[in-house]
Amino acid sequence: MELDRPAWAALRAATPLSLTEAELEILRGTADPTSLDEVRDIYLPLSRLLNLYVKATRQRHSAVRGFLGETDRPMPFVIGVAGSVAVGKSTTARLLRALLAQWPDHPNVELVSTDNFLYPNAVLQERGIMNRKGFPESYDRRALVRFVSEVKAGAAQRVIPVYSHLAYDIQPGETQTVHRPDILVVEGINVLQPPPMGRLALSDFFDFSIYVDAKAENIRAWYLDRFLALRRTAFEDPRSYFHSMATSVSEQEAREFALSTWRSINEVNLVENIIPTRPRATLVLYKGEDHRVRRVRLRKT
Repeated sequence: MELDRPAWAALRAATPLSLTEAELEILRGTADPTSLDEVRDIYLPLSRLLNLYVKATRQRHSAVRGFLGETDRPMPFVIGVAGSVAVGKSTTARLLRALLAQWPDHPNVELVSTDNFLYPNAVLQERGIMNRKGFPESYDRRALVRFVSEVKAGAAQRVIPVYSHLAYDIQPGETQTVHRPDILVVEGINVLQPPPMGRLALSDFFDFSIYVDAKAENIRAWYLDRFLALRRTAFEDPRSYFHSMATSVSEQEAREFALSTWRSINEVNLVENIIPTRPRATLVLYKGEDHRVRRVRLRKT
């Protein structure tokens, strides 16, 4: 079913808004204008819906374990968040982590980006696919699926690599430890992609999935705005992979570079690999040109 913004916002019911402007500022991505009104109208109803899903899923798991005579140990609820580069899915994932952790029944909410499972740049260069970074073949799919399956199975903790957007590479010696969460949010452009023939998909382990959607021309504009904003901030750090964009080229040249990157890499990936996964999502958030969600599509079964 599809709901417009007012109809969806009404489903918030009495869910309280406890997030402050200062906290939201930390959660927002670069050049992302998400406001407290957006949190109130879009993300609080979504938080309420997900809380209902978590409770219902736990009841089902408990019933099955009782039938099998197994110990009644809660299984992590896994949420996938998909969408294009620059569409705002990372902000969505961070907001969900913050809001879901405020519900008393599941305070331990972990967030993992699939960027942590990108092959290191050295491997991509060796395979000749550095220009396809972000495409399905640039990820260690087996390690990603194994990680989520082990968390879902109740592993006490899992240690995974860490990707740095500043260095534009996997960081040697840095890790993220995931301790048996109540809820695991997995965010990335590739989370809803179907598996190779005869293998499990990452989404096979999801209890709920979200696709953040917008027109391609709007995403392109947001990508360019973000790139130029990063040029004035993060790229000025000498450790940044794109440091030269802040020090050695003009703003117009930087814009042309970003537009070329969008057209040759990100837009191709969007059309070929990301948009086709949209029908697999449980819920789709449709954004307008101002980044505000205009309507929501929910699959009821």
